[in-house]
Amino acid sequence: MQITLKPEHETFIQTQLAQGKYQSADDILSQALNLLQRQQDYEQWMSETRHKISEGVAALECGESIDGDIVIAQLRDRLHKTDAF
Repeated sequence: MQITLKPEHETFIQTQLAQGKYQSADDILSQALNLLQRQQDYEQWMSETRHKISEGVAALECGESIDGDIVIAQLRDRLHKTDAF
């Protein structure tokens, strides 16, 4: 694959190389792609989390809730069962 960079991107890469932060342009592009993947994963997680929050709020508005002390007790029970293994 051949990639054509904008002059400002090429300058940025050359600056990073000159500063010794990376060994090659490939290292810089690999890091950039890794960060892009992490950003996309984070955005997906945020979307899923927002959806779950919306579902939770809707359930609360319908009167579907559990007392906080009961939830903590259930979580502790799960934790203790997991610790048994």
